[in-house]
Amino acid sequence: MNETPGKSAVASRSNRRPRVGTVIGDVAGIGPEVVAKAWATGEVHAVSRPVLIGSAHAMRDAVDIAGLSMEVRTVAGVDQIADDPRIIDIIDNGALDPADIRRAEDTLASGAATGSWLGLADEMARRGDLDATIMGPVSAKALEMAGALDKAVRVVAGETYLLLLTGPLRVLHLTDHMPLRQVCDTVSADLVDDALTLLDKSFRAWGIANPRIGVAGLNAHAAGVEDREQIAPGVELARAKGIGAEGPLSPDTVFRRCIEDRYDVVLAMYHDQGHIAVKTWGFSGNCVVVLGLPYLHLSVAHGTAFDIAGKGIADHSMILEAMVRAGQLCGGAGL
Repeated sequence: MNETPGKSAVASRSNRRPRVGTVIGDVAGIGPEVVAKAWATGEVHAVSRPVLIGSAHAMRDAVDIAGLSMEVRTVAGVDQIADDPRIIDIIDNGALDPADIRRAEDTLASGAATGSWLGLADEMARRGDLDATIMGPVSAKALEMAGALDKAVRVVAGETYLLLLTGPLRVLHLTDHMPLRQVCDTVSADLVDDALTLLDKSFRAWGIANPRIGVAGLNAHAAGVEDREQIAPGVELARAKGIGAEGPLSPDTVFRRCIEDRYDVVLAMYHDQGHIAVKTWGFSGNCVVVLGLPYLHLSVAHGTAFDIAGKGIADHSMILEAMVRAGQLCGGAGL
């Protein structure tokens, strides 16, 4: 006979699922509404104990915009969450006055609030209240207006790296928002070795015993000076540690090889080299993992989409993928 689980059984189940905090993003854009849609699927709760960080007023508005029937409830911390897909639990630190919300407009107020929420998520993760954090779509312009751009996780070569996931294609970026002239001077054997070492360690922790890593060349057909003198020696340093890296490989074919399961992941040399491949293969449903932080942090690969904000038509597949993936990775379910 089936019985309703007792309190102890429910508590045991809850303790097994990681605590994931999602910053709702800039309230002027589509962040709140796509987060609401993702929450409503119930998929997020299946793999985590989620909580939002941001404006409760904006989330109530987003629920109406999305045509959903859910309660939005303000909580003080993760110990108060209802753990129920029908109830949106949100930590609202009062950083944004509802009167200052301006849809589809970059404002100092929204930038300052977003920066405050990102800072709070980081603090909570570092002290162990959260097992993972997620950044909804933010406006770099609004953050800059508020002097809070540093609150968004910045990718710094040699310290943190962007890992993009979309179906069978996984791409780590050696460098991120950097002029191509500077990329040529930045790529080095040590940097390639460091990135491959972190990538190998991360994939092993996520359940891939012997990661196969394809390393993209910087130049056409991987036949330039940087390929010979920097990338190839970096690959050899990693291989000497037992890391399954190959390259440099021609960048016009290496991503296809990953899609065809010849590699588990590709190390790209710069932002557009990897992003073009990822967004061509599958724009919807991809997400971003930031490697190099002391905790798991994910984001989406799209912006605030001011042109459709408030219309209820925004695609929530990317934030849903990030929220579900965070729970899976923290919970040891693998890639």
